[in-house]
Amino acid sequence: MKIDSPISPNAAPLANRAVAPRANTTPAPSTEAVSLSAAAAALQGGEKPPVNSARIQEIKTAISEGRFKINPEAIADSLIATARDLVNSQRKA
Repeated sequence: MKIDSPISPNAAPLANRAVAPRANTTPAPSTEAVSLSAAAAALQGGEKPPVNSARIQEIKTAISEGRFKINPEAIADSLIATARDLVNSQRKA
């Protein structure tokens, strides 16, 4: 069985092809404007989200001691609610 090559044997390799000089392609100044939401501006401003270090340590300790219980039903319910909110916000836009 022979497979025909889609490349013709007369085609010059890319390395051997002459490159045409480009004209000055300086981009034109843009007239578009971008505005950030208040939340995005706060994130760029260096504000850090609130962190409850005591709660984090409490969870770490519970995990290491084997006391941390995972509630898959609550996780699933939250995921479904988040997905529902996302879909609803997409429909409004």
